[in-house]
Amino acid sequence: MIDDDRGGRPIEVLLVEDDPGDVLMTREAFEEYKMRNTLHVVSDGVEALAYLRKEGEFADVHTPDLILLDLNLPRRDGREVLREIKNDPELCRVPVVVLTTSQAEEDVLRSYQLHANAYVAKPVDFERFISVVKQIDDFFVSVVRLPTRR
Repeated sequence: MIDDDRGGRPIEVLLVEDDPGDVLMTREAFEEYKMRNTLHVVSDGVEALAYLRKEGEFADVHTPDLILLDLNLPRRDGREVLREIKNDPELCRVPVVVLTTSQAEEDVLRSYQLHANAYVAKPVDFERFISVVKQIDDFFVSVVRLPTRR
């Protein structure tokens, strides 16, 4: 791990995902690779924004260091969530990786127009999915330098 202001501490990851199977696979990836990061999960766009704005039941949470965001969410679409994150002066510094089943070119283009930091299509194969989650973790923990958590 690169020595930075985090001092080697685990990062806080917010997974915004409504599919229980994908949540389970992500949790298993964190456990299988013994990722030291803390994974928090919310299941729709309204909860995601409440979490990020520390509203209601989320008043005491840490601002995540990384957000894994599905696009197709109930109550508030992932594209809307991404737009709100990147337009918020306090949240815009948090990297957002769109992790979704959509491989549509318009979704890729729109996500980058909304300033997603990366767009990853979820593999349907379990082993490949686990590998992708590990690669995202490796990149954001070992390669890039994240802003200091507030």
